Amino acid sequence: MQLYSTNQISESVGIEEAIFQGLPSDNGLYMPESIPVLPSSFWENSDKMSLSEIALEIAAAFFEEEIPRKDLQNLIEKAIDFDAPSVEVGENLYCLELFHGPSMAFKDFGARFMAAVMSYFLQKKSRKINILVATSGDTGGAVAQGFYETPNINVIILYPKGKVSEIQEKQLTTLGKNVSALEVDGTFDDCQKLVKTAFLDQELRAKHHLASANSINIARLIPQAFYYAYAYSRLKGKGLPIVFSVPSGNFGNLSAGVIAYKMGMPVQKFVAATNVNKVVPEYLRSGEYSPIKPSISTISNAMDVGDPSNFPRLKALFGNQFEEIKDQIVGFAYTDEETKVAIKELKDNFNYVVCPHTAIAYLGLRDYLVDISKATGVFLSTAHYAKFLPDVEAVLGGKLPIPERLEELISKEKVAQGMTTEYAAFKAYLEKVL
Repeated sequence: MQLYSTNQISESVGIEEAIFQGLPSDNGLYMPESIPVLPSSFWENSDKMSLSEIALEIAAAFFEEEIPRKDLQNLIEKAIDFDAPSVEVGENLYCLELFHGPSMAFKDFGARFMAAVMSYFLQKKSRKINILVATSGDTGGAVAQGFYETPNINVIILYPKGKVSEIQEKQLTTLGKNVSALEVDGTFDDCQKLVKTAFLDQELRAKHHLASANSINIARLIPQAFYYAYAYSRLKGKGLPIVFSVPSGNFGNLSAGVIAYKMGMPVQKFVAATNVNKVVPEYLRSGEYSPIKPSISTISNAMDVGDPSNFPRLKALFGNQFEEIKDQIVGFAYTDEETKVAIKELKDNFNYVVCPHTAIAYLGLRDYLVDISKATGVFLSTAHYAKFLPDVEAVLGGKLPIPERLEELISKEKVAQGMTTEYAAFKAYLEKVL
């Protein structure tokens, strides 16, 4: 499969090269020249298939020329060894729980699959690489867990100082070995800019074999389509149109849902639900894209993104046609106060506890369904509530249970290197440690 740059300047490359380059030299994003469409029989019979079987069919459509099917099956079974259940919360209301992996966040799907695929290619060629990744919260923990002790891969994670939860920070600063953390005195957008600038520094990139594990990397995006197809397979028997509401920051998650849609998955609508960093909902309303700089801090911190990196991909999936995007995606944005009300509403009405990001997805779904006929509504839960425990407990007014694997992190010692937002300082650090 060939992939092109959304900026249309760099030459097309194969999927292996796209994965290791991360970004094209023209600062675009890699996209498949065409999205493979799975046969209708796959979607009709998907309810008889397991998550790993569904994942294999989707992955094979992209990787079959580079990875033999049996090898790909082994990679998937190793990487995706946890469930993604669609839990019934109310009548025709479901929560797609994506926090059952090692870091208890949806990004385990992308990070673990990507680590497995990268390691597969590297071991075949006896190569080593250095991963650079920016995180607004959950990416860091998922990448740290996914790549921890992976042969031939060194990982450096950049995160914004004071803008991730304690548990999120501990997940990416306590592993050590091949995983290092940089605490950047700035926003997520500053972290992302440092990483992007490093990738555009051709001398540095070539010298140190740099690669990315952010959702800007196509290998992170493709496996996120797995759980959309899996949710569809479990809910299609309800006989109602399906609506997915996606808590959105960098818009990789929603882009993955659209990839599944373009592969043939029947979906009535996607809801792009954001916090007050409402760049895309405003775009869907006006047709004008106006980044927010700097991004605004909220209690749904993983979505505090003022200039979503994956927005060009989202546009490209619809041929850069605004009317087509608007026809399939509707956007809503919510304040912290509205988010807190939603957390309480879900607990009071359904005895269901969620993190702030999940609450925003619920709000978007609830508000969209007000004006349409009956549908099966699915809101995505991108992280376990315990990763945002102080905020959730403050809203609900009491102590909540913490999964053992997260509770163990709290007592561990944080190890992180401080970093400014200046690229020169970041480059000097890389030259020193790599």
